[in-house]
Amino acid sequence: MKKSSIIFMALALSLGLSCKEDKKETKEVEETVEEITETVEETIISFRMEPKSDSNVQGMVNFVEKDGMVAMSATFSGLSPGEHAIHIHEKADCSAADGTSTGGHWNPTAQPHGKWGDAAGFHKGDIGNFLANEDGSAEVSFETDAWCIGCGDPNKDILGKAVIVHQGSDDFTSQPSGAAGPRISCTGIIE
Repeated sequence: MKKSSIIFMALALSLGLSCKEDKKETKEVEETVEEITETVEETIISFRMEPKSDSNVQGMVNFVEKDGMVAMSATFSGLSPGEHAIHIHEKADCSAADGTSTGGHWNPTAQPHGKWGDAAGFHKGDIGNFLANEDGSAEVSFETDAWCIGCGDPNKDILGKAVIVHQGSDDFTSQPSGAAGPRISCTGIIE
């Protein structure tokens, strides 16, 4: 009888240790999966730009949010060669032929218009200028942690806003919009 009790206890102890090891391994696997999920988690929105103000400017804009950063990349065609301004405007409404239905620059923190990062202030929508080459095409890229996609923070969330390309360049000083000229391409950022 004693021998069977000892065997039974040894077996129970062995199974108990085995279960603890299994639980430990399971927890390690779950933590690894969570880390991988956090690393891969990203939000992507893409949309086409439409011509405005009798222009032929078209393009594609992508926003990708990953690890607390939002990256914007855009390609355009139909531009006149030279510098053009690009901004985020306050309303996702491109219905007006001249793009004015998008309202002013997105400025949730009530700052003066300026160059991105300027200590004197700038709008959250003041992306800046880009250069179109001789054939009228251009690429733009921009990255910031001051934006988010769908986070609900009114000072950071770009959903419900519009992207506007202007005929001219932004002078970064004229208030409230940088004297960049007509709005020649538009799209709304829709969820």
